[in-house]
Amino acid sequence: PVPQCTAAGGAAGASWYLALLGLAEHFRTSSPPKVRLCVHCLQAVLPRKPPARMEARTHLQLGSVLYHHTRNGDQARGHLEKAWLISQQIPQFEDVKFEAASLLSELYCQENSVDTAKPLLRKAIQISQQTPYWHCRLLFQLAQLHTLEKDLVSACDLLGVGAEYARVVGSEYTRALFLLSKGMLLLMERKLQEVHPLLTLCGQIVENWQGNPIQKESLRVFFLVLQVTHYLDAGQVKSVKPCLKQLQQCIQTISTLHDDEILPSNPADLFHWLPKEHMCVLVYLVTVMHSMQAGYLEKAQKYTDKALMQLEKLKMLDCSPILSSFQVILLEHIIMCRLVTGHKATALQEISQVCQLCQQSPRLFSNHAAQLHTLLGLYCISVNCMDNAEAQFTTALRLTTHQELWAFIVTNLASVYIREGNRHQELYSLLERINPDHNFPVSSHCLRAAAFYIRGLFSFFQGRYNEAKRFLRETLKMSNAEDLNRLTACSLVLLGHIFYVLGNHRESNNMVVPAMQLASKIPDMSVQLWSSALLRDLNKACGNAMDAHEAAQMHQNFSQQLLQDHIEACSLPEHNLITVSKLPLGAGSRLEAGLPPLLAFPGPFP
Repeated sequence: PVPQCTAAGGAAGASWYLALLGLAEHFRTSSPPKVRLCVHCLQAVLPRKPPARMEARTHLQLGSVLYHHTRNGDQARGHLEKAWLISQQIPQFEDVKFEAASLLSELYCQENSVDTAKPLLRKAIQISQQTPYWHCRLLFQLAQLHTLEKDLVSACDLLGVGAEYARVVGSEYTRALFLLSKGMLLLMERKLQEVHPLLTLCGQIVENWQGNPIQKESLRVFFLVLQVTHYLDAGQVKSVKPCLKQLQQCIQTISTLHDDEILPSNPADLFHWLPKEHMCVLVYLVTVMHSMQAGYLEKAQKYTDKALMQLEKLKMLDCSPILSSFQVILLEHIIMCRLVTGHKATALQEISQVCQLCQQSPRLFSNHAAQLHTLLGLYCISVNCMDNAEAQFTTALRLTTHQELWAFIVTNLASVYIREGNRHQELYSLLERINPDHNFPVSSHCLRAAAFYIRGLFSFFQGRYNEAKRFLRETLKMSNAEDLNRLTACSLVLLGHIFYVLGNHRESNNMVVPAMQLASKIPDMSVQLWSSALLRDLNKACGNAMDAHEAAQMHQNFSQQLLQDHIEACSLPEHNLITVSKLPLGAGSRLEAGLPPLLAFPGPFP
C-alpha cells in the first residue's frame, strides 16, 4: 500500500512524493527489475527535505532495495542506519522502525559484524513489546543468530521467552512454533531429558489448537519431523514407522488444502515454519533417511528422484538457502546408496556435484565438509584405496563435532585398519573408543549394532571364531529388533563364513541363504558377491554340482559388474578427489532457516 504523505504543502506536497514512489515501485517490479532507476526515484525524495516519517521510510526503502538487489552494502547500511535512527524518534511508527532494525541486523551478519547485530536486535526486542508481530519476529531472528554462532543455550533461552510472550498475548500457534524450535535445538544439544516433556507439551498444544487448517497441519509436520529425526538419530528404524506414516499422511493432507487468504486476527499468528512445497521436500528427505537405515535402497532411490525433481522446480523460482541444504543432504544419502548397490562411478560424479554445490556457499561447505570427506573415504574403501580412505576419514574426524557422525567415521576407519591387517595398535585404540559393551559414546541403536559387527569382523580375521560369533549374534539381535536389513545381511554372511571355516556346512548354509535373499532385496552388491562365493564353495563341498555351478555363475556375474564399475570409476577425472586432503571451508553452522538436525549418515557402512 502507498503510504500517506503528511508533508507541509498538502496535496501538492503529496503529489510529487506519490509520483516518485509510484515510479520507483514500477521500476522495482519490472521484469527484470530496473534497480538503478528505482534507486534514482527514491533518492530524488531526500533533497526536498521531507518530513521525518517520509524521510525515514525512504531511507528504509532505499536500504532494502540496495540490500536485496545490489552488492552495494555500504550504501544499504548507511540508509538503514538512518532509517533506524530517525524512526526511533517518531511515535507509532513501528513497521518502519522494526523492519529497519531487522534488515540492518541481517546486513551486519552478512558483513560478519555479529557483535554489532546482537545489541541492535536486543534493543529492538526491548522496545517492541507492545507490537506482538515484531516482538516475536525479532526474538526468532536473534535466536537464529545465536544458533548460527552455535550458542544454543542463548538461543533456547530466547525461544523460551518467545513462547511465554506468545502465551501471554493469546497466540497458542506461535507459542507452539517457539516451543518446537526450542525442541529442535535441544535435540541438537542431546538434552533428551528436556526434549521429551517439551515435545509432549507441543503435541497437546498442536492437537488442541483450532485455527487455519494449513497452519495447524504445518505445526503437526514440524512436530512429527522432530519425532522422526529423533528416532532416526537414535537408529530406531522400526520404532519410527508409526510416526513416519503419520508424517506422510499429514503432508498429503496439506497438499490438498488451499491457502487461506484471510489473515489471522491475532498479529502474533503471522508466521509459518516452512512453505508447503518445502515441507513436501523435507518429508521426502526423512523418508529417504529411513529407507537408507532400513536397507530399502530402491525405495530411497525412488524418493530421492522425486525430491530432486521437486527441488529443481523450486530453485527456478526460489533462492532460499534451505533448498541447497536439502539437495546436498539428499545427494549424500543417494551416494551411499550407489556405493552399496555397486554404482561407484555414478556415486563419484555425485560427490563431485556436492562439492560444486558447497562451493557456492561457505556455510554449506562448513556444514558438510566432514560429510564430504567421509563420502570420499567410503568411495576409497569401495575401490580398495585404503591409504586414501584412512586420510579422508582422519580429516573428517578432525572436522566434525557431531557425535553420531564421529562414531560412524570411527567405525568405518576401524574397518580400514582391519582390512590392512597390520595396524593393530591403532585398531585397538579405535575399538576401545567405540566399545559397544560399555560406555558407548552415542545413544544410536544402529551405530552400536555396527560396533558389534566391527568387533565380530576383527575377531574373525584374528581366528577367534567363538568370540566373533558372540559379537555377530549381538548384532543380529539388535538389527532384527529395528529392521536394520544391511547389518542383518552382513552379519548373516559373516556367520555363514565362520561356520564354513569350522566345517559346519549345514549351519553355514542356514546363514548364507537368507543373507543372499536379503542382499538381493536391498540390493547390496558386495554381500551378494560374498554370499555367492560361499554358496559355490558350500555346494561343491556337499557334492551339489548343479547348485555349485549356478552359484559360480552368479559369482562371476557379480564380479564382472563390480570390476567394470571399478574400472569406469577409476578412469573418471573425479577419481583424483581421493587425494584431496582438505576441502576449502567457510564459516557457518548446521542449522539453516529452521532445518531440523538431520544426520547425514544414518546407518553403518561396514
